[in-house]
Amino acid sequence: MEGQFRINWHGIVEEAKQRRKGQRLTQQRLAQLARVSTPTISRFESGAKDIQLSSVTSILGVLGMLDERALIFPDDDARSTGEAVVFTGKDGKKAVRCAISREALEDHFKGGGKDLLKIFRANRERIEHEARRKYVGGRLERDGSVLVKSEDL
Repeated sequence: MEGQFRINWHGIVEEAKQRRKGQRLTQQRLAQLARVSTPTISRFESGAKDIQLSSVTSILGVLGMLDERALIFPDDDARSTGEAVVFTGKDGKKAVRCAISREALEDHFKGGGKDLLKIFRANRERIEHEARRKYVGGRLERDGSVLVKSEDL
C-alpha cells in the first residue's frame, strides 16, 4: 500500500513566514485572523513542533496554504464500458469523472472474464481510495478525469 508519510516541517514553517511577510501581516494580525494567540504564531514561526494541529491548520488556511479538495463518491452510478468501469466523484459541487481500467480490475481483483461491475462493487472502497489519492495528488488525465490503472494499485 502506501509508504511512510513525511512532513517537511521546516519547509512549511519557512513558507508560512514568507507568505505572512509577503501579505504584510504582523504576527499579531495573523493571530487575530487565525483565531490563535500571538505566542502561538511566534512558537510556530520558530519551528516548535508541539503546536495543536487545529492551530496549524488555522494559520495555514489564513495564509492560503491548505488544499481543501476532497473527493467523495455519494452515488452508485458505476457503469461498464467494456474497457473500464466509469464512476463519478464529487468535489463540492464539481463532478469528477473517474474510471478504473479493465486491466487493473483483472490484475488486482481476480477479474479474469468476470463481470467488471461486480468486481468493481466488491472492491469499491479500495478503488475509490486510489481515485481519491490520484485526484488530490493532481495525477489527472488531460481531460481532468481520474483513471486508475494497474500500476497505481
